[in-house]
Amino acid sequence: MVLKRKRIGKGMKGMTIKGGHKRPTKSGAGLTPKGVAKYRRQNPGSNLKTAVTEKNPTGKRAKRRKSYCARSAGQMKKFPKAAKNPNSRLRQARRRWRC
Repeated sequence: MVLKRKRIGKGMKGMTIKGGHKRPTKSGAGLTPKGVAKYRRQNPGSNLKTAVTEKNPTGKRAKRRKSYCARSAGQMKKFPKAAKNPNSRLRQARRRWRC
């Protein structure tokens, strides 16, 4: 017998560009600080942070950026249509993270 886990949070439900939670693709995609705060309220215990956008991050922030760039490179392989479109949310977010 397989037990299903109950989902506690709401995930990204209710996150909109108009509401100020997500950035439009023209300004780099990803979540705004307001969006991160809403996500944390909806998903207690989450440790979501905003993008690492500085040129030369050090320490933990550098590791976070390296990790994000590696994960998103995998998404580029999985979603070739988004990878080819320079205006896709994936490509714009990678640009913002300086990947």
